[in-house]
Amino acid sequence: MAGLGVGVGFGALFLLIGLWWLYRVFKRKRSEKLKKKYFKRNGGLLLQEQLSSGEVNVEKIKMFPSKELDKATDHYNVNRTLGQGGQGTVYKGMLADGKIVAVKKSKVIDEGNLRLFIIEVVLLSQINHRNVVKLLGCCLETELPLLVYEFIPNGTLFQFLHDPNEEFPLAWEMRLRIAAEVAGALFYLHSAASLPIFHRDIKSTNILLDEKYRAKVADFGTSRSVSIDQTHVTTLVQGTFGYLDPEYFQSSQFTDKSDVYSFGVVLVELLTGQKPISFTRSEEQGRSLATYFIMAMESNCLFDILDPQVVKQGEREDVLMVASLARSCLRLNGKERPTMKEVTMVLERIKKSENLIVQQENEYDRNEVMGAPWDVTSASTISSFDICAPSSLDEKPLLHTC
Repeated sequence: MAGLGVGVGFGALFLLIGLWWLYRVFKRKRSEKLKKKYFKRNGGLLLQEQLSSGEVNVEKIKMFPSKELDKATDHYNVNRTLGQGGQGTVYKGMLADGKIVAVKKSKVIDEGNLRLFIIEVVLLSQINHRNVVKLLGCCLETELPLLVYEFIPNGTLFQFLHDPNEEFPLAWEMRLRIAAEVAGALFYLHSAASLPIFHRDIKSTNILLDEKYRAKVADFGTSRSVSIDQTHVTTLVQGTFGYLDPEYFQSSQFTDKSDVYSFGVVLVELLTGQKPISFTRSEEQGRSLATYFIMAMESNCLFDILDPQVVKQGEREDVLMVASLARSCLRLNGKERPTMKEVTMVLERIKKSENLIVQQENEYDRNEVMGAPWDVTSASTISSFDICAPSSLDEKPLLHTC
């Protein structure tokens, strides 16, 4: 009886082990089948087609296993959340080699737009610019696609402007440098990349600051690549109120000048330290920062609305030139706005002039610095771009958002 009992016990044990092993095998096969299903549904076959065409640098696109990203984000722990937006949730993760990354869990993607999504992944992975957040790769074997970006540690420009750190205020020189860096990145995307790219959602929350507080343009979830000299027509207007181009809002036709308008709003944010939409201002003043800024310039009250750091540290001529540039970017008629190339050139000239002034102040008395050489520089900079040229459309009110 004792032997029979031991035999039955071992038999039951082996049966349980066998059932557990079969369950593991079944679960693994089911998981693999599900991964293949998601991979196909999320456009994996299209991506493989792009990679096998030979037109894409395969080394620049990494296909991350879902297990690696799951482990890297501690199973997408809510404590790892870096931010949330219309395109998805971003988590902080650490890969097996110790590299810190940002993992973006996309929201539902329309299967009809999968080809566009994959083309964008391929295109954005090829972008190599010091002021654009680098797309490292993706994972398509999960229910929702995952995008993996380089991690940028110092938060967003929005946080620095609207939740200021008293111990580390955003100085005028830094504001000017950030503006020039963002402009240069957009110029690159518009005209220097292999295929022009419109960002379509430029705003201070999409401008990140790295460990040296250099600007990095991020979040290309709504971006589109276009053929040269084309516009992008959409049935649904996308963007963020306060930054949205009024011309695009009315026509649903997005052009490179729509990004210019949004950048103009960011410039005004840098100048004033105020949010793009504010309900503390009256309707007469303009709930929209763009409207408020234009009205202040037209009534010669610009310096009344500027951030104290800008008034205190910025050379008056430099501040006026940046303000005039911002006004040009905010013109209602997109054709009258400058290109990002022209914007970049003006900002770089102002930045160089600023640096020259600082160097001269270290050697000479301030009265000598503000003499003829500076006047010549200022005049040539303004005339080369005509940023103060009057426009009939400047007299019309900009889009109010109430």
